[in-house]
Amino acid sequence: MPTQNFLFDFLGLLFPRTCSACSEVLIKGESLICNFCFLHFPFTRFSDEKENRVTEIFWGRVPIESATALLFYEKGGKVQQLIHNFKYRGAKEVGWFLGSLLGTELKSSIIYKDLDVIVPVPLHPLKLKQRGFNQSEEFGKGLTDSLGIPQNTTGLLRVTPTSTQTRKTRFKRWENVESVFHVPDPSVFENKNILLVDDVITTGATMESCARLILESPRAKVWLAAIALAT
Repeated sequence: MPTQNFLFDFLGLLFPRTCSACSEVLIKGESLICNFCFLHFPFTRFSDEKENRVTEIFWGRVPIESATALLFYEKGGKVQQLIHNFKYRGAKEVGWFLGSLLGTELKSSIIYKDLDVIVPVPLHPLKLKQRGFNQSEEFGKGLTDSLGIPQNTTGLLRVTPTSTQTRKTRFKRWENVESVFHVPDPSVFENKNILLVDDVITTGATMESCARLILESPRAKVWLAAIALAT
């Protein structure tokens, strides 16, 4: 084992592992995110609040049960860098890690105790091929492992490609995702308590569009969860 430890230390010198939030070199015992960043992350702690800053976004728009996000997202902040590395630099393990963190919160919350299935906001097949993975699905995997409930990646589909939501107004964001999603078989969500998940909630246009479709299934109920809430 000493030889193996020496090899790991040597490789660490050649290819140092860095924090996904601040890019500083990780020290022994740290993984993905350095201790300093983790301790200073802006956690929302909304999981025990049925009405909060996330649910307020959807008031009068779509009848969800509740909504939450793990972190607050500020432009130029460490959470932005973390999500950028996750989505655009292939750091898929970050998605699982954040999902498992939120899942641990939800598991102890009475608000989310009766969930049946996790549904990630889908990517269009062309975008999925380009990126190589769906960030919402990777986030959902961590939630699945923490909560012990399955993830359904085929019940909700994105059938029309859309342009990026960045720098769009609230109306333009809603217009951009209108009629781009499809539920092939509504019976899949019938009588189900569904946790719809995405990476970042800004105006809520994407989540609203997806939730509306899912709620067309008889007696379906929808909760929302995201990695971060844009502030």
